[in-house]
Amino acid sequence: MSKKTKKKAEEFVPEVLDIPEDQIWEYQIEGLAAPHINKPFTNPLPKKIAFIVFMIIAILISMYFSVRVLLNTGKLEYENVENGIQLTQFSNNGSIFSFDVDYVSDIEYKDNSLQLSGTESGDAQFKIIKDETKPVTSINEYAFNCDGTLQVINIGATVTSIDERAFYSCWALQCINVDDANPNYCDIDGVLYNKDMTEIICYPIDHDRYLRLKNGYAHLDENGVQVSDLVDDNGNPMEELWGTTEKYDEEFFKEYNLKVRTYVLPSTVTKIGANCFNYANMTDIYMPEGLKEIDTLAFFDEGNLHNIYTYIPTQEPMLETSYETVAKLEGVYYSLPEGLEKIGSDCFTKDRGLTYMYIPSSVTEIGHHAFWDTVYKEDKELCAITEMNIGADEATFNNGKIGSEWLPKYDYLLFHKTIEVNYGAERMVVEK
Repeated sequence: MSKKTKKKAEEFVPEVLDIPEDQIWEYQIEGLAAPHINKPFTNPLPKKIAFIVFMIIAILISMYFSVRVLLNTGKLEYENVENGIQLTQFSNNGSIFSFDVDYVSDIEYKDNSLQLSGTESGDAQFKIIKDETKPVTSINEYAFNCDGTLQVINIGATVTSIDERAFYSCWALQCINVDDANPNYCDIDGVLYNKDMTEIICYPIDHDRYLRLKNGYAHLDENGVQVSDLVDDNGNPMEELWGTTEKYDEEFFKEYNLKVRTYVLPSTVTKIGANCFNYANMTDIYMPEGLKEIDTLAFFDEGNLHNIYTYIPTQEPMLETSYETVAKLEGVYYSLPEGLEKIGSDCFTKDRGLTYMYIPSSVTEIGHHAFWDTVYKEDKELCAITEMNIGADEATFNNGKIGSEWLPKYDYLLFHKTIEVNYGAERMVVEK
């Protein structure tokens, strides 16, 4: 032991606690937890039971939807409801690529042993029989849940009610077409709207595949099957373009995104409906100033969404939604629209392609987890939405209806960080 260490040891004086005898079992030392002698512990059983019940319900719900997906029974189920006849469940037999929702229908097979036969080329051993004395008036929630085959849905004139979750997770759905005589709904190039086009209801998940064909990035073969014209650097076909390659440079990729993964909302739209764009493959969206509400899960898990623009409508309604409209838009700015009032729960969850977000001072309601998981870590740096810009001052903003965990938050293992919030911020000016 060194002299220095020895000297310190000799100078050490142990601290003696002077604890009164009547406090010996309850005396609390500063910085330590209080003694827990002869005191009952909180019963953890209720919390454990609640957690187990929650997990059981979650597993059962997951199993329910999984079974509905796996059991391609080819059965169509309908139910008599107050306003007529409702389509409650469409179960694909694996060979139905287009379906009409107009009359109660059934699937008739040439041979019962061939119920799951057939190919996209049109040699399926079944046909759909309609009962034209029974018009369908509504489509129930999850009626087409998780269908991975159906590409086109045609809505008849008699359908006057469609649940906002009717087409949830229809992975192959490219277009929803509506009969011109329908009094409540319409479509613009296969995207579903209400009749007066004030609400966009459903942008089909695989609509970009339809746009690839429409804009010359694919063709139909002799059997009517879509074939991609995109190839990799080795000449092998690829379904779509995810970035630049030796064959496709930056200009080509930019044009591809403009034609296939850009969408312009009509100037009449004041609401983006629940689940509208969830899982869609787009990079840019243009919203009209005048939009008031973006509902629950509207842009959920749309990881390729990079840019949100707003344009100022002119006196004449703008109803064209294709990329060709972008050059005609006026007063475009890089932000959610001024005048927006509501952002729904889980609205932009998992949209990690976004790098800038400005919330106008007009917004008075934000649902829970509205921007959840829109920040991530890469090379020791936070990426995507790393700060939130809010037009209103802090007191005014917090006086609104703000849901829990609405902010992006990086939360992984021991690294936890809630992003910075800039109140009273001005909108960033960015050229489109």
